[in-house]
Parts: sequence; structure tokens; C-alpha cells
Amino acid sequence: MPASERVKMAAGEWYCCLDDELDLLRQQARVAVHAHNTLPPDERGAMAPALKALFAQAAPNVFIEAPFHCSYGINITLGERVYFNAGCTILDSGRVMIGDRSMFGPGVQIYCAEHHKEPVLRSTGIEIARPVTIGSDVWIGGSAIILGGLTIGDGAIVGAGAVVTRDVPAGATVVGNPARIR
Repeated sequence: MPASERVKMAAGEWYCCLDDELDLLRQQARVAVHAHNTLPPDERGAMAPALKALFAQAAPNVFIEAPFHCSYGINITLGERVYFNAGCTILDSGRVMIGDRSMFGPGVQIYCAEHHKEPVLRSTGIEIARPVTIGSDVWIGGSAIILGGLTIGDGAIVGAGAVVTRDVPAGATVVGNPARIR
């Protein structure tokens, strides 16, 4: 029996994102994200319960400002005291692991999906999910973009507006497009 598209996505294989099971998972994420983004702050707290329940794992002291968006949520793991400023997006077709005390400026975007380079396959929804690992004590400046398949080491800094296209060593500061060590 062939693997489901969800199984192929989780395994890092090429899969079709135009799949009923994946559509259902994205719909569940949209409901949880909507709840988070529309609850009054005193009712939402640090994170709406529906959003917290969606994540693979989230420490109790994670704080996510609204608005926030994710594709699935089920692939996101957040360590202790992680903070997301307003307008962050995680397109988590792949696993996204974020270490303790990492902070994200407004509008940071993490993209795990890589669409097929062949136009015919791309038009049919064929893509591959690349994981993202962000260490502990990382600061990512506003409007930075993190592409899939990357690791950002502990204590690294990503400058505002940077486009991260390769791994960032622990303790390094990267800026620019593409991001380079400063």
C-alpha cells in the first residue's frame, strides 16, 4: 500500500499538498489560529488554548502575540520562554523546533515547503518539506525570512530583514539578503 501524502510529508519525501487529509489538517490549524488571533488578550493569555493544543509541543511559558499564522501547527515544537512578536508566520510542512528563550521580531517568516522546480509537477502541488531547527537564546529580527532545511545555532542573531538561505553557526550574527556573517 502506498504511503499517504501526510506520511511522505513527515518523512521529507516529495508529496502532493493538494490532498484531502492535508486539507483537513490545514483547516484545523486555521480554526486554532483564528481563535488565537480573535480572542481578547485577557481571554487569550499568552496563547489561545486551541493553538497550544495544535502544536506538537509548547512549553507553558511561550508567548505568541496576535496575529500569528501557521500551516499545520502539528510540526511545531517550542521551548521554554519562546516569544513571537506580532505578525509571525510558520509554514510548518516540515518539523520546526525552536529552543529555549529564543525571540522573534514582528513579521518573521519560517518556510519549510520547497516547491518542485519542474513547472508541470509544481502545478500539481508537488513539494517537499524541509525541517528548521532554531537553537536556544536566538534573536531573529523583524521581517527576517528563514528557509527550510536550515539550522540556526544557539545564541545566534539574525538581523532584521535578513533572508537566511544557509545554516547559521552558534553565536554568529547574520544580516542581509542572502544573510551573511557580519
